[in-house]
Amino acid sequence: MQKGYFHRVAELTPTKMWINNVSRREAEMAIRAGAVGCTQNPSYTWKMITHPEEKDFAMQVLDETLTETDDDNEVVCILQRKLVSGIADIFMQVYEKTNGEHGYVSIQGDPIHEEEAQVIIDEGRKNRDISPNMMIKIPATGAGLQAMPTLIQENTPLNATEVMGVSQFVDVCEMYHKISAETKLKPIMYFSLITGIYDEWLTKHVQENKITINPDVLYQAGMVIAKKVYQMRMERGYQLGFIGGGVRGLQHFIEMVGGDVCITMNWSGHADQLIELDPPAVSRLFNPVQPHVLDQLLRIPAFAKAFMEKGLAVDEYEEYGPVVYFRDMFISAWKNVLKIVTRRRQEIA
Repeated sequence: MQKGYFHRVAELTPTKMWINNVSRREAEMAIRAGAVGCTQNPSYTWKMITHPEEKDFAMQVLDETLTETDDDNEVVCILQRKLVSGIADIFMQVYEKTNGEHGYVSIQGDPIHEEEAQVIIDEGRKNRDISPNMMIKIPATGAGLQAMPTLIQENTPLNATEVMGVSQFVDVCEMYHKISAETKLKPIMYFSLITGIYDEWLTKHVQENKITINPDVLYQAGMVIAKKVYQMRMERGYQLGFIGGGVRGLQHFIEMVGGDVCITMNWSGHADQLIELDPPAVSRLFNPVQPHVLDQLLRIPAFAKAFMEKGLAVDEYEEYGPVVYFRDMFISAWKNVLKIVTRRRQEIA
């Protein structure tokens, strides 16, 4: 019997599959399919509260959590920890089997206050206490870059997320190199290049600004950046792992196959489709970018900012279009849960 797609990819290439924002049942299925890690983001609690299989359990945990604090935002934070804890328990089998090399579950908390470095640090410490295989997910913005060194010095596994451009990637890697050289500590750390969300945002940006570009060229934008990031990572010897995130199409996995990367995706609509389609496990990451493709893309100023190493300054990261676009999704979901918390508190008062 032929092995499944993700198992074949892992057998023939260094590329690994992670899973994103999963229910407990999806986590089990993903591991059987070959997943070696998991990313949960600030939308996770909202997804579970509205999930057909998980909503009753999530509401039960919410009712328990309401007795622990009068601060509704803190309720959402605690609820997220409790729900993610169940996923971390499931991935402990991978963590233990690989002696802590894999099996991590990354958690990113309150997106409303993530512009405050101390909030990120405090929440990161609480989240780290959940489980040995918990990885703290921090946005690669000014505040995030201020918070990361403290947690690196505490030997905390980290995932620098919301990376939308080369400059963010370089700043994260250089910061890690500097702090680890000073402290002699090298906790496992990844950066997450959110290729799919970047492509989704750039497509909207092009439409809204009536920019003329060949759709086949635009389709390649996120992968063009990903290929440059991968090449720079290898040439400079950066020791951080590479996670490709924000998958919006099957190409965001298939086109990365061959590289020493982890690609995280939702189970429904992406991982399950790839399993069903069962395409050939073919290395594609190292296919060169055609010069005329890059030339057309660089005519879009927003793309140039992401592609050029000095395209963005640190103080621009937080307000860069695709970062705001991504964060707004999280804030919307977080506020939705806050509304449920407030209403539920009134109902059981």
